[in-house]
Amino acid sequence: MAADIIDGKARAAALRADVAKAVEALSGKHGFVPGLAVVLVGEDPASEVYVRNKGRQTVEAGMRSIEHKLPADTPEADLLSLIAELNADDGVDGILVQFPVPGHISETRVLAAIDPAKDVDGLHLINVGKLAAGLDGLVPCTPYGCYILAREALGDLSGKEAVIVGRSKLVGKPIAQLLLGANCTVTIAHSRTRDLAGVCRRADILVAAVGRPEMIRGDWVKPGACVIDVGINRIDAPERGEGKTRLVGDVAFDEAVEVAGSITPVPGGVGPMTIACLLRNTVLAACMRRGLAAPDI
Repeated sequence: MAADIIDGKARAAALRADVAKAVEALSGKHGFVPGLAVVLVGEDPASEVYVRNKGRQTVEAGMRSIEHKLPADTPEADLLSLIAELNADDGVDGILVQFPVPGHISETRVLAAIDPAKDVDGLHLINVGKLAAGLDGLVPCTPYGCYILAREALGDLSGKEAVIVGRSKLVGKPIAQLLLGANCTVTIAHSRTRDLAGVCRRADILVAAVGRPEMIRGDWVKPGACVIDVGINRIDAPERGEGKTRLVGDVAFDEAVEVAGSITPVPGGVGPMTIACLLRNTVLAACMRRGLAAPDI
């Protein structure tokens, strides 16, 4: 029997609707509207599309969208100065610098410059530390989206064996911390793991975040497992015509869907959850900065 397809688009739409309700309640009761500032340096086409989508969905949720688009040759000092201004702006509740930035700018220094209370990407060392310590803080958006989808597919995650293939600070390590917090038994694997296929076959929850197209084969999946595919890879698709491409994940979907109990598609799985969780983080940041109880979203 084929796996249930986890509809990330529908779940993201529901989360955005909950965010919009929370924004309306905050505006009516406390008289403020959360604001999200996004900074884009350079003209990377994929980043421009992503920033445009963030801005549109921020406005649709009833929040203020502030966009700063800077030339690719912007000095690092100028970017850090802008971040300092946004840190000091009480109308800005969340700050996100779109990565990658040009090579002459240090991502580490950029992240360190953002006020942790406004770090809606959840990548400042203070927020990373809070997640590792099990304390309340702002959690990276894509990992939290993965966590939501796994929880909805399986319900109580306590006691489940989880395998994360990928050890990045953006996805692999944070989702491991979230699943540990949900009382899973967690293994972080990667491309150099011995008998990677065998390790994957143990997983009740298999998270693929390694950045290699269709690396995880169907016979690596435990029957009935929940498979969360974070990968977004563009590959050649000659069957669609000369020069055509298509998107695939890190999991060989057509194989895995025949084995898994539930699985996220690519596209339409984890991807839509990222911006929805960013909007959620902006509302949470706005409340935490003002000493207000966080809404249940």
